Amino acid sequence: MAQFQYNAMDTGGKPVTGTIDAPQMQEAISKLKGMGFFVTSVAPARTVAVSQKGKEKAKAQAAPQAAKKTKAKGGKGLSFGAAKIKPKELTIITRQLATLIGAGLPLLRSLKVLREQRKGGASMVLAKLSDDIESGSLFSEALAKNPGSFPKIYVSMVKAGEAGGALETVLTRLAEFMEKEAKLRGKIKSAMAYPAVILVVTVGILGFIMLKIVPTFIDIFKDMEAGELPGPTVLLMKISEFMTKKSIIIVIFLIAMVILFKILNRIKFSKFYIDKIKMRMPVFGPVVSKSIVARFARTFATLITSGVPILQSLQIVRDTTGNEVVSKGINEVRNRVREGEGIAGPMLKAKVFPPMVTNMMAVGEETGAMDAMLEKIAEAYESEVDAAVSAMTSMIEPMLIVFLGGIVGFIVISLFMPLIKLAMGLSGG
Repeated sequence: MAQFQYNAMDTGGKPVTGTIDAPQMQEAISKLKGMGFFVTSVAPARTVAVSQKGKEKAKAQAAPQAAKKTKAKGGKGLSFGAAKIKPKELTIITRQLATLIGAGLPLLRSLKVLREQRKGGASMVLAKLSDDIESGSLFSEALAKNPGSFPKIYVSMVKAGEAGGALETVLTRLAEFMEKEAKLRGKIKSAMAYPAVILVVTVGILGFIMLKIVPTFIDIFKDMEAGELPGPTVLLMKISEFMTKKSIIIVIFLIAMVILFKILNRIKFSKFYIDKIKMRMPVFGPVVSKSIVARFARTFATLITSGVPILQSLQIVRDTTGNEVVSKGINEVRNRVREGEGIAGPMLKAKVFPPMVTNMMAVGEETGAMDAMLEKIAEAYESEVDAAVSAMTSMIEPMLIVFLGGIVGFIVISLFMPLIKLAMGLSGG
């Protein structure tokens, strides 16, 4: 049995300080919450007993070592703030952490076990989490100090799990949520990979033809004194000459367009219209819209099921949709809910969600099973994303073939029309 020093507030909002006996820190926190206290910090008594002078001495001793490490790395020392856990690795860590806690290991011990199994940025972040918890921070507070590794939804769900004493359950839900999110993103990326490759190959072939093949034919026409050339041939020659002489300008223009698009995509006002165009595009629009709805429903359901308050859940969902049009609609819903309205009505007025979603939300709100209804919406729209991705792929393939065939056909006809004219002239003579 260990002793912990705590700082908390009672039901009246007055600060309370004292010590409590418990086998481990999490149980001490649970006891304090059971007593009606709002815990602000908990630390082992031996840690609290360390004097400020001792802390300063420890820092002074650690500073030269840190400086040596930084110097050894060429002056670019990797700090905890720069360390980051990648999303794929975070999913694995979350699943393993839930398993270790479910097996009865304390949180601190579980983090140390995971840290020993990893290297690089993940190991550094886990070490930082362990240090913060040892110094008295809650797990959610330690996570919040590393926003580059742990998104808002992660921190909020862990905080809800701590409050409800169901950290293992919440971590399991988080792992499942991230796995499904990764699966959805993977489907969309794999669907976009094929047209992207075809487009790159098409641009490469056309560039080769316009920069190498067409100039050769231009020289042939000049040597043969073909006379007045057909209109398509003249147009093709002018395009080829422009591309040959102004190739650097074209490259600079394309790079500038990419940079401009990225800048506009970071400005809230312009991003709103870019996202609206994405959702209304003929072929890609359905995939974008349905994937956003699926992500919204899955995220919202996971947050509500984990005990995160409804307003906070809406705020997190708003910030994680990645689409300004839907984010604006969710913000309107949140404002109306904060004023005392339900969810289904404001969602219908926002006009960013399909009728099926708003109708199912209304049923879930009336029956008190909104989390289950959101799960069904997510599953339904994830299936629709699969169908939309398949339809998009089947449509893009013939469209690209027709596009490429049309351009190549135009080039071939334009180049051979003067040759046919010359041949006919020679035959007639």
